[in-house]
Amino acid sequence: MSKLQIVFALYPGVTHLDFTGPHQVLVRVPDATVTVASLGGQDIEAEGLTFSRLADLAAIERCDVLCVPGGFGTTEAMLNAEFMAQIRRLGAGATYLTSVCTGSLILGAAGFLKGKRAACHWAWRDLLTPFGAIVSEARVERDGNIITGGGVTAGIDFALVLLEELAGRDYAEGVQLGLEYAPAPPFNSGRPELARPEVLARVQALMAHAVESRTAAAAEAAGRPTPA
Repeated sequence: MSKLQIVFALYPGVTHLDFTGPHQVLVRVPDATVTVASLGGQDIEAEGLTFSRLADLAAIERCDVLCVPGGFGTTEAMLNAEFMAQIRRLGAGATYLTSVCTGSLILGAAGFLKGKRAACHWAWRDLLTPFGAIVSEARVERDGNIITGGGVTAGIDFALVLLEELAGRDYAEGVQLGLEYAPAPPFNSGRPELARPEVLARVQALMAHAVESRTAAAAEAAGRPTPA
């Protein structure tokens, strides 16, 4: 029996915790091969860290699990025809289509989320609508074979949900224990409805520079015909 093939698809401007968190969990899937790939196997710089010796997305024949992380580079990735072609190709044959944070926008741009519930980072979840997705505010959302996580740190929760699916509840709980994943945040401000108004306003202002370009990119990507 061949090993389960799990692929993380990276692109310039990805948020590294979006995939390193889930990667830390999913490398523990029994009898699985986890591959981190980019277009042409190019090095990927992610907020000060550079990931090298990556596989070439185009050279990967197939995968059972496709995971697309998010990041500010999502805006450009959605409009990169070569990258999106590989996402569509691999996703079409995958048993599970998954994402973390704004990676769900890429799944949407690939045409995989029409009529499906999907999660995203709270600041960008409304951009799922042009792709025909049903916006979910859940930290981890599942709709059939599509499993999506919310923003950044939700990737660990997402990965444990996926691990249970792939290896069973007992195994997933054992990995959670081994990683000592028992969140106890020092501040109760991890979601907009919990944050103090002044904190929320400051974070929204920091993200404002990307709103216009990402909204335009989502609209353009949604308007492009999806190959049959």
